[in-house]
Amino acid sequence: MEQTEEKVVSFFRFEDLRVYAKATDYSSWVMQQLGTPRNDSERVLVNSFCHSAYDIALNIAEGSSRSKSQFDHYLKIAKTAIRECVVYSEVAHNLGMLADGQYEQSREYLMELTRMLGALIISLQRNADRRQQHVDEEQEADPYANDEMSY
Repeated sequence: MEQTEEKVVSFFRFEDLRVYAKATDYSSWVMQQLGTPRNDSERVLVNSFCHSAYDIALNIAEGSSRSKSQFDHYLKIAKTAIRECVVYSEVAHNLGMLADGQYEQSREYLMELTRMLGALIISLQRNADRRQQHVDEEQEADPYANDEMSY
């Protein structure tokens, strides 16, 4: 008897998204790399950086429970958080809070997240276009199919 491996689907569907896992990995990585701030200026930077890193995963999670067009919108907000993290990485590097290797690793994470989100956005848009094309084709075949008859 052959054993098949069943994929367990999470109750919270966003947890099955690779981009969500990568985003949570990145936020954890940021926390580990920055360490303890030495002064108020660094504390503000660390808090802002961490907030933006969390926002990537939070927007993926929030958007996943919405309609496809709203999910698309939340994914674009997540991309905004990525760009914020690019800036925070640069500033932290310039202040000596991130070494050269850490800075490059942050950029690699952020570039990969950007590519992953971009691919997911394109996939959502492509699926929406296909659904609309299907509706248009049905209406062309029978333009009265969706009309209600009233007497």
